[in-house]
Amino acid sequence: MNGSRLIFYHKHRASARLCFLKFDSGSVCAFEPLPVLSQLIDSAIRIDEEDDTVVMHPAQLKQNACKRLGLDIEALKIEGDYHARVDTKDGTVQVYLTELITMDPPFEQIEKINAQFIDLPQARDLSDVELELLRKAYEHVMTG
Repeated sequence: MNGSRLIFYHKHRASARLCFLKFDSGSVCAFEPLPVLSQLIDSAIRIDEEDDTVVMHPAQLKQNACKRLGLDIEALKIEGDYHARVDTKDGTVQVYLTELITMDPPFEQIEKINAQFIDLPQARDLSDVELELLRKAYEHVMTG
């Protein structure tokens, strides 16, 4: 299992409408859902120096995501200030928030991978940990 996930969002430049990318797995975490019973790790807890979880560098995650989504590298921006870690049965997972920096959401490319854009109220069926991750993402994006 990869020790990293991406959450994609698009904030429209004119209307400020915020939407998140939901995959055909039913998850907003790309490109693999979090395991059942995963829990968000309190951000106030210091990362254990002995944590041996191996994570991919965000630049490599971005490059891989662009290939999978069929987007140019300039279309994505990983938010450096968003930090979330999730405790899973397989170890710690780092979650990165990734902006789709296009004028309009790239609906055509997203449809090709059987994903869809959802608004926050449409996320009610997500797991508790994903709802908490989206809450943190929403606060991050809207407070800048």
